[in-house]
Amino acid sequence: MAAPLLLFCVSFLLVVPLGNLVIGELLKRNIGKNIRVDGPASHQVKVGTPTMGGLYILAGIGTITLLLGVGGYTIAWLPFLAMVGFGALGAYDDLQGLKDVQGVGWLARAKFPVQWGVALALALLAYFLAGDFVLIVPVMGQELSMGAWVIPLLTFLLVATSNAVNFTDGLDGLSSGTCIAAYGAYGVLAEFTGQRGLSLFCFALTGVLAAFLWFNVHPARIFMGDTGSQALGAGLAMVAVLSGHWLLLPIIGIIFVVETLSSMGQVAYFKYTRRKYGEGRRILRMAPIHHHFEALGWSEVQVTLRFWIVGALAAAVGLILGMMT
Repeated sequence: MAAPLLLFCVSFLLVVPLGNLVIGELLKRNIGKNIRVDGPASHQVKVGTPTMGGLYILAGIGTITLLLGVGGYTIAWLPFLAMVGFGALGAYDDLQGLKDVQGVGWLARAKFPVQWGVALALALLAYFLAGDFVLIVPVMGQELSMGAWVIPLLTFLLVATSNAVNFTDGLDGLSSGTCIAAYGAYGVLAEFTGQRGLSLFCFALTGVLAAFLWFNVHPARIFMGDTGSQALGAGLAMVAVLSGHWLLLPIIGIIFVVETLSSMGQVAYFKYTRRKYGEGRRILRMAPIHHHFEALGWSEVQVTLRFWIVGALAAAVGLILGMMT
């Protein structure tokens, strides 16, 4: 366990000094966030904050993977490639949002087919490179061979988790902090089960994320954008499936699940009531759910810290269940 923890520290120390350089470069290129008009009015002060900080995260983990021996493990390249693939889609989305003063970005009906295509390509690559995948049943400890069924499963999880983390990325530090907990839990599980390459990747990435969080806490000096959120979600899905503990993903990533369900439920209920009563009604004051709590009077920092606590506790529960296996 000493090597992964050392890698976490080294990753943080190597990447954090570059933050000011990245922020300065983004400002120089006028890559500033346009805030959606349908979000909280208090967020309009964030207009112009440098976005696409996911490039900082990707460059950091890519450099660590190449320089510190993580890339010597084939298994470590798969989550990195997933991050690059979905990070590229997120970057395109961010660029579209920069062109729109309302910050809308790439429309879902155009984005989803491309996401599914990239996810399928990554799933096929993982299937042919990583060999037989297994499902480890929590607590029971039974291992079941996935065979080719891993292809549709991984395809779905890549799309679902990338969008789930994207939904979560609405407050300063929220996504980066919860991702640290989730990747940290899977890193410990991987080390516990002898998957050293996967463990090193997870701990290297948590170090990079901690460096990013240094500049992303409220008031954020940089946003990860869709470049970062989609990349982190896809990487987490790949890590979960490679570890065999993907059944624990809804627990370890509980914040991402709740954020997604709150958005989907809000839209579905609005459409249903509009069709039935002639006017759309809402379950929450605003979706995703972190904005609902802001509307109730919680400060942005309160929402973020409390969601971090829930995310860390859920990650700990998932870790315990995995280690019991």
